[in-house]
Amino acid sequence: MTELPDIESLQLLVLVGEHRSLTTAAAQVGTTQPAASKRISALERRLGVRLLDRSRTGSTLTPDGRLICSWAERVIENVNLLVEGVNALRRERTAQLSLAASLTVAEHLLPTWIGELRRQVPDLHVGLQVLNSTRVCELVRNGEIDLGFIESPRRLRRLRSQIVARDRLVLVVAPGHRWARRRTPVDAAELAATPLISRESGSGTRDTVEQALLATGLTPVEPLLELGSTTAVRSSVATGAGPALLSELVVASDLAAGNLREVATSGVDLHRTLRAVWHTGAAPSGAAAELLALASRAGAGPRTTSVRRTQSERDRG
Repeated sequence: MTELPDIESLQLLVLVGEHRSLTTAAAQVGTTQPAASKRISALERRLGVRLLDRSRTGSTLTPDGRLICSWAERVIENVNLLVEGVNALRRERTAQLSLAASLTVAEHLLPTWIGELRRQVPDLHVGLQVLNSTRVCELVRNGEIDLGFIESPRRLRRLRSQIVARDRLVLVVAPGHRWARRRTPVDAAELAATPLISRESGSGTRDTVEQALLATGLTPVEPLLELGSTTAVRSSVATGAGPALLSELVVASDLAAGNLREVATSGVDLHRTLRAVWHTGAAPSGAAAELLALASRAGAGPRTTSVRRTQSERDRG
């Protein structure tokens, strides 16, 4: 029985047929002419057929070589189809549901929602990117994900949205901070004038703070520290670096343990909505629609608004 040839040797043979030159074919596959000649010789021994006529002027395919070359082209084409098909299956398997979410939603809400969805659809594979709200909206607009989750109050452009939960920002300090024993609330004016430890520009939490203060006619001063994650902000506050406004979801355990202290505020509304977002031209379907329904049910009652109302909202990112 004839030993099966390797794909690399067949590819080299096809290139010799195309270029009518072993040297050129060798260069195409990144090898030397002597190495290519040895590979073709090995292929001839394996098949028991002479494939090339070699002379001082070059190498050309024999009649048998031309016939085998035509068969080899079909084999290589089918191998390429096989590889493309496998890659398509892998892409489909690993990206059945593509999501992006801001940090608060990704860390405190999505794990429960995704867990429940996977109990309903055991074979579902979910891809999740954790980004700030601005980047989530960009991915949705570009069609790179099926569904996004944001916490920013900004108006949405070319996006539809639905409220899936409500949240509140709380002013927190370390137990040793001078505000920890404060008996009077921090009003909007004092809050706006106080440098806070803050997330980066584009973060939903920072947007919420800025919009809330602007609604009172005040502009916040520059942050004391600008950090790239909620965890970094929380840790900095705990070390006594300064105050911060953080999600109630994020700091609940720290407040219960006494690692942080909440400071009352007045004159500014720090409540916010957490929303699912999708492109205006592509309503959620399949697993994305199931996740959206599940998230909405989880925040049912007074914590959600109707789809009709929220779909009319424009980019609050």
